[in-house]
Amino acid sequence: MRNLRKRSFFSIAVLAVGLVCGLIYETMLAVDDKYQVIRKVSTTHKVVALTIDDGPHPQATPEVLKVLRDKQVKATFFVLGANAQVHPGITAQTLADGHEIASHAYSHQFLNRMSLTAAAAELEQSEAILTGIGAPKPTLFRPPGGGYNDRIVAMARERGYTTVLWSVDSGDWRQLPVEQVVKTIMDNVRPGSIILMHDGQYPLPTPQAIGIVIDNLRSQDYQFVTVSELLQYYEAVKPASTLRYLTLGTTARIVSSSASGHE
Repeated sequence: MRNLRKRSFFSIAVLAVGLVCGLIYETMLAVDDKYQVIRKVSTTHKVVALTIDDGPHPQATPEVLKVLRDKQVKATFFVLGANAQVHPGITAQTLADGHEIASHAYSHQFLNRMSLTAAAAELEQSEAILTGIGAPKPTLFRPPGGGYNDRIVAMARERGYTTVLWSVDSGDWRQLPVEQVVKTIMDNVRPGSIILMHDGQYPLPTPQAIGIVIDNLRSQDYQFVTVSELLQYYEAVKPASTLRYLTLGTTARIVSSSASGHE
């Protein structure tokens, strides 16, 4: 009987450690602590953010906007300053539709491959164009191609930007079939996911795929929010309520609360 109890206790302990390690790993995926970059939000709420990169484009962006308008979904557009400069009316329409405008820098160059002064100029030039069109000063920034380092993130932070990447890459930019783009998203989406899509070239599977994704996720009780809204859903990782942790010297013991009768 004593051996059975020991084996049961050991099994519970291993299971609990695995659960906690999994939760910690999820948090590590959510935030890159070294660079303070957001990839997803740790939450139990079924909320996700659609993010659209590289626009505006005279054909792709209006098609994406129409789908979002029909579905009554708000997204976050990481806008290239150079494209907004050429198509200010589309950027203005994006704003009018209630979407969040964020910075994707000016020219879609890898900022981590240029001088810090040149990288800062990319952000500043894009900001001037976007605010000139009527957008609020952006507070979110996504480096083109996901290329960044600690100096880029620190520079952006000094200018009031939070650096945001993604946790689900739809692959739409590779002009994959609509079905494949949808499958990639549906296979990888989780509560708090930041989904990467694009509107910077034409044709793209994005307009059709985004409509299907919205319908599919809504059927699973997901809600769509902007990235700024998603950040408000952040929940710190907590141990399971049925467990408590006692540290004895350098040895951590996991005790079943149900067995001890305490919360």
